[in-house]
Amino acid sequence: MSFKYVTITREGRIATVRFDRGHDMNPLSIDLMLELTEAAKSFDGDTETSAIILTGNAKNFTAGFDLKDPAAKARVTAGVMERREMLRVGPRMSAAWEALEPMTLVAVEGYCIGGGVALAVSCDMRIASKTAKFWVPEIRNGMNMSWQSVPRMVNLMGPARTKQLCIVADKISAATAEKWGLVEELAEEGKAYELAYEFAEKIAARPPLPVRMIKQGATVAANALNHAVSYMDIDQYTVAITSEDYAEGINAFLEKRDPVFKGR
Repeated sequence: MSFKYVTITREGRIATVRFDRGHDMNPLSIDLMLELTEAAKSFDGDTETSAIILTGNAKNFTAGFDLKDPAAKARVTAGVMERREMLRVGPRMSAAWEALEPMTLVAVEGYCIGGGVALAVSCDMRIASKTAKFWVPEIRNGMNMSWQSVPRMVNLMGPARTKQLCIVADKISAATAEKWGLVEELAEEGKAYELAYEFAEKIAARPPLPVRMIKQGATVAANALNHAVSYMDIDQYTVAITSEDYAEGINAFLEKRDPVFKGR
Protein backbone atom coordinates (compact mmCIF):
# COMPACT_ATOMS: atom_id res chain seq x y z
CA MET A 1 0.00 0.00 0.00
CA SER A 2 1.40 3.38 -1.05
CA PHE A 3 0.75 6.60 0.87
CA LYS A 4 1.76 10.22 0.37
CA TYR A 5 2.14 11.20 4.03
CA VAL A 6 2.32 7.89 5.93
CA THR A 7 5.08 5.30 6.05
CA ILE A 8 4.85 1.86 7.63
CA THR A 9 7.93 -0.10 8.64
CA ARG A 10 8.17 -3.47 10.35
CA GLU A 11 10.76 -5.25 12.44
CA GLY A 12 9.73 -8.63 13.76
CA ARG A 13 6.45 -8.29 15.64
CA ILE A 14 6.77 -4.49 15.86
CA ALA A 15 5.38 -2.05 13.28
CA THR A 16 5.94 1.71 13.14
CA VAL A 17 3.49 4.09 11.48
CA ARG A 18 4.94 7.57 10.85
CA PHE A 19 3.01 10.48 9.39
CA ASP A 20 4.55 13.66 8.04
CA ARG A 21 2.80 16.46 6.14
CA GLY A 22 6.14 18.04 5.27
CA HIS A 23 5.31 20.90 7.63
CA ASP A 24 6.97 21.42 11.03
CA MET A 25 3.64 21.51 12.90
CA ASN A 26 2.40 18.44 11.02
CA PRO A 27 -1.33 19.35 10.83
CA LEU A 28 -4.00 16.76 10.05
CA SER A 29 -5.46 17.35 6.61
CA ILE A 30 -8.43 15.36 5.34
CA ASP A 31 -6.12 13.39 3.04
CA LEU A 32 -3.74 12.57 5.88
CA MET A 33 -6.58 11.38 8.11
CA LEU A 34 -7.85 9.13 5.33
CA GLU A 35 -4.34 7.70 4.99
CA LEU A 36 -4.08 7.11 8.74
CA THR A 37 -7.44 5.32 8.64
CA GLU A 38 -6.25 3.08 5.81
CA ALA A 39 -2.93 2.51 7.59
CA ALA A 40 -4.82 1.22 10.63
CA LYS A 41 -7.06 -0.98 8.47
CA SER A 42 -3.99 -2.46 6.77
CA PHE A 43 -3.38 -4.43 9.98
CA ASP A 44 -6.76 -6.19 9.77
CA GLY A 45 -6.15 -9.93 9.80
CA ASP A 46 -2.46 -9.42 10.65
CA THR A 47 -1.46 -12.12 13.15
CA GLU A 48 2.26 -11.33 12.98
CA THR A 49 2.20 -7.91 14.68
CA SER A 50 2.04 -7.50 18.45
CA ALA A 51 2.74 -3.77 18.81
CA ILE A 52 2.27 -0.73 16.58
CA ILE A 53 3.98 2.59 17.30
CA LEU A 54 2.26 5.70 15.92
CA THR A 55 4.39 8.84 15.68
CA GLY A 56 4.58 12.14 13.82
CA ASN A 57 7.60 13.93 12.42
CA ALA A 58 10.72 14.58 14.47
CA LYS A 59 9.50 17.99 15.69
CA ASN A 60 5.80 17.57 16.50
CA PHE A 61 3.21 14.83 16.78
CA THR A 62 0.58 17.07 15.19
CA ALA A 63 -0.94 20.52 15.50
CA GLY A 64 -4.34 18.91 15.04
CA PHE A 65 -6.95 19.41 12.34
CA ASP A 66 -5.79 21.73 9.57
CA LEU A 67 -8.34 24.56 9.50
CA LYS A 68 -6.70 25.91 6.32
CA ASP A 69 -7.25 22.66 4.41
CA PRO A 70 -9.46 23.46 1.37
CA ALA A 71 -11.44 20.29 2.06
CA ALA A 72 -12.20 21.60 5.55
CA LYS A 73 -13.47 24.90 4.18
CA ALA A 74 -15.75 23.12 1.71
CA ARG A 75 -17.76 21.45 4.46
CA VAL A 76 -18.89 24.80 5.90
CA THR A 77 -20.91 25.58 2.76
CA ALA A 78 -22.13 22.01 2.23
CA GLY A 79 -25.67 20.88 2.99
CA VAL A 80 -26.35 19.35 6.39
CA MET A 81 -26.34 15.73 5.20
CA GLU A 82 -23.18 16.22 3.12
CA ARG A 83 -21.48 18.15 5.91
CA ARG A 84 -22.36 15.46 8.43
CA GLU A 85 -20.74 12.84 6.19
CA MET A 86 -17.63 15.00 5.72
CA LEU A 87 -17.29 15.30 9.49
CA ARG A 88 -17.01 11.52 9.88
CA VAL A 89 -13.38 11.46 8.69
CA GLY A 90 -11.88 12.21 12.12
CA PRO A 91 -14.05 9.86 14.18
CA ARG A 92 -13.58 7.06 11.65
CA MET A 93 -9.81 7.48 11.90
CA SER A 94 -9.90 7.35 15.70
CA ALA A 95 -12.24 4.35 15.68
CA ALA A 96 -9.96 2.49 13.26
CA TRP A 97 -7.00 2.93 15.60
CA GLU A 98 -9.02 1.99 18.67
CA ALA A 99 -10.24 -1.21 16.96
CA LEU A 100 -6.76 -2.60 16.27
CA GLU A 101 -5.94 -5.90 17.98
CA PRO A 102 -2.18 -5.31 18.45
CA MET A 103 -1.14 -2.97 21.24
CA THR A 104 -0.87 0.62 19.99
CA LEU A 105 1.69 3.05 21.41
CA VAL A 106 1.82 6.76 20.57
CA ALA A 107 5.22 8.50 20.66
CA VAL A 108 4.80 12.26 21.10
CA GLU A 109 7.44 14.92 20.48
CA GLY A 110 6.60 18.61 20.51
CA TYR A 111 2.97 19.59 20.18
CA CYS A 112 -0.04 17.28 20.38
CA ILE A 113 -3.04 19.51 19.74
CA GLY A 114 -6.79 19.02 19.32
CA GLY A 115 -7.36 16.19 16.88
CA GLY A 116 -3.91 14.89 17.78
CA VAL A 117 -5.10 14.38 21.36
CA ALA A 118 -8.26 12.69 20.04
CA LEU A 119 -6.12 10.33 17.97
CA ALA A 120 -3.70 9.66 20.83
CA VAL A 121 -6.43 8.71 23.33
CA SER A 122 -7.85 6.19 20.87
CA CYS A 123 -4.64 4.18 21.28
CA ASP A 124 -3.44 2.05 24.21
CA MET A 125 -0.38 3.88 25.56
CA ARG A 126 1.04 7.37 25.19
CA ILE A 127 4.78 8.03 25.60
CA ALA A 128 5.81 11.69 25.45
CA SER A 129 9.08 13.56 25.63
CA LYS A 130 9.45 15.79 28.70
CA THR A 131 9.26 18.85 26.45
CA ALA A 132 6.01 17.82 24.75
CA LYS A 133 2.93 20.04 25.06
CA PHE A 134 -0.73 19.01 24.98
CA TRP A 135 -3.55 21.37 24.08
CA VAL A 136 -7.26 20.99 23.26
CA PRO A 137 -8.23 24.45 21.93
CA GLU A 138 -11.42 23.52 20.06
CA ILE A 139 -13.65 25.50 22.42
CA ARG A 140 -11.56 28.60 21.73
CA ASN A 141 -12.64 28.26 18.10
CA GLY A 142 -16.33 27.87 18.98
CA MET A 143 -16.35 24.07 18.66
CA ASN A 144 -17.13 21.15 20.93
CA MET A 145 -14.50 18.43 21.34
CA SER A 146 -15.70 15.56 19.18
CA TRP A 147 -14.45 12.42 17.40
CA GLN A 148 -15.98 10.52 20.38
CA SER A 149 -12.84 11.49 22.31
CA VAL A 150 -14.44 12.87 25.49
CA PRO A 151 -15.34 9.49 27.06
CA ARG A 152 -11.91 8.16 26.10
CA MET A 153 -10.33 11.07 27.98
CA VAL A 154 -12.67 10.51 30.93
CA ASN A 155 -11.48 6.88 31.05
CA LEU A 156 -7.90 8.10 31.36
CA MET A 157 -8.17 11.29 33.44
CA GLY A 158 -11.61 11.33 35.04
CA PRO A 159 -14.38 13.87 34.34
CA ALA A 160 -12.91 16.88 36.16
CA ARG A 161 -9.54 16.84 34.36
CA THR A 162 -11.29 16.20 31.04
CA LYS A 163 -13.44 19.29 31.59
CA GLN A 164 -10.37 21.28 32.59
CA LEU A 165 -8.45 20.20 29.49
CA CYS A 166 -11.35 20.81 27.08
CA ILE A 167 -13.15 23.81 28.64
CA VAL A 168 -10.43 25.82 30.39
CA ALA A 169 -8.34 24.76 27.40
CA ASP A 170 -4.89 25.74 28.64
CA LYS A 171 -1.75 24.19 27.19
CA ILE A 172 -0.33 21.59 29.58
CA SER A 173 3.17 20.20 29.90
CA ALA A 174 4.08 16.56 29.48
CA ALA A 175 4.67 16.37 33.24
CA THR A 176 1.14 17.65 33.90
CA ALA A 177 -0.27 15.28 31.28
CA GLU A 178 1.41 12.37 33.06
CA LYS A 179 0.14 13.55 36.44
CA TRP A 180 -3.40 13.76 35.08
CA GLY A 181 -3.22 10.33 33.43
CA LEU A 182 -3.26 11.49 29.82
CA VAL A 183 0.29 10.17 29.32
CA GLU A 184 1.69 6.93 30.74
CA GLU A 185 5.47 7.45 30.36
CA LEU A 186 7.91 10.33 29.86
CA ALA A 187 11.13 10.28 27.87
CA GLU A 188 13.99 12.71 27.43
CA GLU A 189 13.61 15.23 24.62
CA GLY A 190 13.90 13.51 21.25
CA LYS A 191 13.65 10.05 22.83
CA ALA A 192 9.89 9.40 22.88
CA TYR A 193 10.06 6.97 19.98
CA GLU A 194 13.02 5.11 21.51
CA LEU A 195 11.16 4.62 24.78
CA ALA A 196 8.01 3.57 22.92
CA TYR A 197 10.10 1.03 21.04
CA GLU A 198 11.45 -0.36 24.32
CA PHE A 199 7.89 -0.98 25.48
CA ALA A 200 6.99 -2.43 22.08
CA GLU A 201 9.90 -4.89 22.39
CA LYS A 202 8.59 -6.03 25.79
CA ILE A 203 5.10 -6.48 24.34
CA ALA A 204 6.49 -8.34 21.32
CA ALA A 205 8.31 -10.73 23.65
CA ARG A 206 5.04 -11.76 25.31
CA PRO A 207 2.86 -14.58 23.90
CA PRO A 208 0.82 -12.91 21.13
CA LEU A 209 -2.59 -14.42 21.87
CA PRO A 210 -2.77 -13.42 25.57
CA VAL A 211 -1.57 -9.93 24.61
CA ARG A 212 -4.61 -9.51 22.39
CA MET A 213 -6.96 -11.12 24.90
CA ILE A 214 -5.83 -8.89 27.76
CA LYS A 215 -5.99 -5.77 25.57
CA GLN A 216 -9.51 -6.65 24.43
CA GLY A 217 -10.70 -7.31 27.97
CA ALA A 218 -9.30 -4.02 29.30
CA THR A 219 -10.62 -2.04 26.33
CA VAL A 220 -14.14 -3.45 26.56
CA ALA A 221 -14.25 -2.87 30.33
CA ALA A 222 -13.15 0.77 29.92
CA ASN A 223 -15.17 1.60 26.80
CA ALA A 224 -18.45 -0.22 27.43
CA LEU A 225 -20.50 3.00 27.56
CA ASN A 226 -18.33 5.20 25.34
CA HIS A 227 -20.51 4.99 22.22
CA ALA A 228 -23.73 5.40 24.20
CA VAL A 229 -22.57 8.73 25.66
CA SER A 230 -20.85 10.15 22.56
CA TYR A 231 -22.72 8.97 19.46
CA MET A 232 -24.33 12.41 19.11
CA ASP A 233 -21.11 14.44 19.18
CA ILE A 234 -20.87 14.56 15.38
CA ASP A 235 -24.35 16.11 15.27
CA GLN A 236 -23.41 18.53 18.03
CA TYR A 237 -20.35 19.48 15.99
CA THR A 238 -22.50 19.89 12.87
CA VAL A 239 -24.67 22.37 14.78
CA ALA A 240 -21.69 24.11 16.42
CA ILE A 241 -20.01 24.97 13.12
CA THR A 242 -23.14 26.76 11.89
CA SER A 243 -23.05 29.18 14.82
CA GLU A 244 -21.84 32.79 14.77
CA ASP A 245 -19.45 31.87 17.59
CA TYR A 246 -17.76 29.30 15.35
CA ALA A 247 -17.27 31.85 12.59
CA GLU A 248 -15.88 34.30 15.14
CA GLY A 249 -13.58 31.67 16.60
CA ILE A 250 -12.14 30.70 13.22
CA ASN A 251 -11.73 34.32 12.11
CA ALA A 252 -9.99 35.16 15.37
CA PHE A 253 -7.67 32.17 14.95
CA LEU A 254 -6.74 33.17 11.40
CA GLU A 255 -6.35 36.82 12.40
CA LYS A 256 -4.29 35.87 15.50
CA ARG A 257 -6.54 37.72 17.97
CA ASP A 258 -8.74 36.79 20.92
CA PRO A 259 -12.32 35.84 19.94
CA VAL A 260 -15.39 37.58 21.32
CA PHE A 261 -18.16 35.02 21.82
CA LYS A 262 -21.82 35.98 22.18
CA GLY A 263 -23.59 32.62 22.44
CA ARG A 264 -25.09 32.93 18.96
